Amino acid sequence: MRVTAGDETLADVFWAVARLMRHRSRTTAEAFGVTPGQARALGQLAQHGDLRLSALSELLRIAPRSGTEVVDALEERELVQRSPDPDDRRATLVTLTPEGERVAAGLRAAQRAEADAFFGTLNPGDREVLTRILTDLRAAGSPPDPLTGPDPTVPG
Repeated sequence: MRVTAGDETLADVFWAVARLMRHRSRTTAEAFGVTPGQARALGQLAQHGDLRLSALSELLRIAPRSGTEVVDALEERELVQRSPDPDDRRATLVTLTPEGERVAAGLRAAQRAEADAFFGTLNPGDREVLTRILTDLRAAGSPPDPLTGPDPTVPG
């Protein structure tokens, strides 16, 4: 049986758009020589500053071993560096290098331009409504940020 546009559910359309966004994100990341997971790690470090490896893994919502692999690859490219945490010598801090800061900023600008082009097909009012709806859905279904805890503005 062939599914027609009228048979698509909200979830079908949502996942189709999500796949388009993932493909665009992958293409943007590849232009900077990183994977989408590495791009996310650079973005988290740019947003939060130095992070313990465990906290970075939590923010990325990946297993600590996977976080280590992401950081290993970024360190090999000299985009991040590891150092002992001065508050706990057993823990490791991950820090963007100057090149990592440059790549993170370039990625962020490219991602914003890509999103502006993609969502630019919608009129401003529709973009505002879509942003509100997606923000509400994210808040309703997302676990608290491991660095900041629950959002006090979100009813819980």
